[in-house]
Amino acid sequence: MSRASNQSSLQAVIAELRRAAWPLVAFSAAINILMLTAALYMLQVYNRVLSSHSLETLTALTVMAVVALLALAILETVRSQLLIATGIWLNGRLSPVLLAASVEQAAGKRGNGGARTLRDLEQFGNFVTGSAIFPILDAPWAPIFFAAIFLLHPWLGWLALGGGIALFLLAVLTELVTREPVAHANSAQSKAYAQAEAAIRNAEAIQAMGMLQAMMSTWKPLQKAAAEGQATASLRSAVLAAAARFLRLGLQIGVLGLGAYLVVHAEASPGAMVAASILMGRALAPVEQAIGTWKAVVSARSAYQRLSGVAGARREEAPILPLPRPEGRLVVENVIVAREGGGEPILKGVSFQLEPGEVLAVIGPSAAGKTSLARLIVGAATAGHGRVLLGGMDVAQWATADRGQHVGYLPQDIELFSGTVAENIARFQELNEQSFRDVVRAACEAGVHELIKGLPKGYHTEIGEAGAVLSGGQRQRIALARALYRDPAFLLLDEPNSNLDRDGEQALSNALQGLKAAGRTIVLITHRSNMMESVDKVLVLQRGQIDLFGPRSDVLRAMEERARAATAAPRLGIVSA
Repeated sequence: MSRASNQSSLQAVIAELRRAAWPLVAFSAAINILMLTAALYMLQVYNRVLSSHSLETLTALTVMAVVALLALAILETVRSQLLIATGIWLNGRLSPVLLAASVEQAAGKRGNGGARTLRDLEQFGNFVTGSAIFPILDAPWAPIFFAAIFLLHPWLGWLALGGGIALFLLAVLTELVTREPVAHANSAQSKAYAQAEAAIRNAEAIQAMGMLQAMMSTWKPLQKAAAEGQATASLRSAVLAAAARFLRLGLQIGVLGLGAYLVVHAEASPGAMVAASILMGRALAPVEQAIGTWKAVVSARSAYQRLSGVAGARREEAPILPLPRPEGRLVVENVIVAREGGGEPILKGVSFQLEPGEVLAVIGPSAAGKTSLARLIVGAATAGHGRVLLGGMDVAQWATADRGQHVGYLPQDIELFSGTVAENIARFQELNEQSFRDVVRAACEAGVHELIKGLPKGYHTEIGEAGAVLSGGQRQRIALARALYRDPAFLLLDEPNSNLDRDGEQALSNALQGLKAAGRTIVLITHRSNMMESVDKVLVLQRGQIDLFGPRSDVLRAMEERARAATAAPRLGIVSA
């Protein structure tokens, strides 16, 4: 079992990132102090060397300046290496969290979140480790340069400070005028990505039914809207960046002009005039750079907000404390599952209980809630109300990695992963001598061992992405072996014979008989009557509610009586007429 902390996963990572940022802050402080080297060197040369004609002073100043610049280069290199190391750490720390959170959300919503969150992480990580982060690191030290200018002369200081405020206002204006187009562009791009991923997933149907052009007719406007939004934001940002550059260069000319005026009136030295120009350029550089990279800042912020929506909802977990193997007792207590977007709930107060070793068949018409119930039972979704207990433990509170080893699940939509047959059956756990024996045992129990031996490389056959080299029936039988891997205490099979031929159905029937004899608790979701021979109880769902539940013979008898009554009713109506 795992114990969630009070922090979300993203909050925990950001807290660690803040602690890791302190060395970057320290290096940035040293770098910005050393940036005063050129201005101080210029000031001393004008004030001391030119007036005294002392070559010894010039040599000493030059040596000190070169040493300071060398230290500056070393510190900048180290800071860049720290940023790169931080980016690698951030990716390694957060990408597993994001993938896990995306899988959990996609399972809960029965949707496909895709890999957008990993793209967002890459975008945010590139911002953190790229040049766009330097203005943020350097901006807090701008007051040092403004203070130095004030020390040279108050008039120069006020001019530089006024220019800094004007540049800051330009940065705020850049944020205001680019926020909306960037938001629209990101929204359209997300929808375009989602449509493209859906089209690629369903490529076979699209090609077979000639849907490509129709799909593109809805995809192109989204892609166009994304490109237009990015273009609008880029144009506005470029205009304001040009205005900021004009203002900064104008301010430097203004400082030189004002400095010259002060020199003429003997209120400042020539060195102060030149040094003030250098210092002001350095003080205003972070603001100007921020305006030039504002699009990257906005995009990184949007990516972070999307990451917060995924990882921000996932609690940081403590190390897993494994629970004992459950005995297989299943209790479903008044579960209610709301329909996304509102409307009538999918499941409405469903309750039942299975004892260890019992086999239950869940039947009912389409959209009765069978698959939603199955996903609740195995912990792939959570109920809005009620709970599901397996061996007395709430499956929603049981750590997935621990619970999963005791549960076998064959979903309605079979999905195998790129890798070998053995890796898929072993659920991609490490393969060694013992685990491979477990793989073979599961394949034999599923009746698929001989089929696998007939593949080109047997258990080491690469099945391709989504099991592309296998037929539908082969994928379903291998997925059944995956469900049986390491003898789980509980099994849920959703339409396990939907793609099987006669041999496959016979193998499935034999497997069920063996599992029942071994005392495994099994839930079957099926429409076929030939699966009823192996079940102990039957649950009939109608519109999200239990219509019938009980021993197989009682439920089937009740269904037959209803069928006879339904066929007799029209005849009675004709006779009475």
